[in-house]
Amino acid sequence: MDEDKDGEKALLVQLRDGSYEAFETIYHRYKVRLASSMLKLLKSVDLVDDILQDLFIRLWENREKIDPELSIQAYLFRIAQNLAYDTFRKASKDRLLFDRIYGALRLSESNIEERIVADEERRLLEAAIALLPPKRREVFVLCKLESKSYEEVSRLLNISLSTINDHIYKANVFLKQQLTQHALSLILIFLSAVG
Repeated sequence: MDEDKDGEKALLVQLRDGSYEAFETIYHRYKVRLASSMLKLLKSVDLVDDILQDLFIRLWENREKIDPELSIQAYLFRIAQNLAYDTFRKASKDRLLFDRIYGALRLSESNIEERIVADEERRLLEAAIALLPPKRREVFVLCKLESKSYEEVSRLLNISLSTINDHIYKANVFLKQQLTQHALSLILIFLSAVG
């Protein structure tokens, strides 16, 4: 165990000193474990490839700051996790990235009819959200789509927790009514896609 730690420490010292061979060794030692971990979270090989590329570019660019006394594995996994979270945060703001992540999550359902229905469901949900009163829509989007806590939204919008609860409850009731009304059209779309 001490030999492994000493070997890793020596490798990190070499990396810090600019050794490309040390970099390649670290890359090949950790890329599969990192990719596997990120794939469970992101469900997209393309996004995982992007994150791994960014992660190892950062490692190389910041090699001089590396502390050989600290675990490189923990360092790499922490960066990977932060990059994955950044991807989710960007996705909530960036429509194209959102569509890419959403599409990747839906790819496991490769049946074309299911994708058509899912796209229509999403379109209907977006349309229903757009019909909410502005403040209720803002609260719903922050809490449900951007995953902010009620406390965060309370501070951000300067409204009480009970007001947030009320907005979320009423938004949910309204959205369920809207989507139920459109269930028949979803069935018709599905039948036309199959027929």
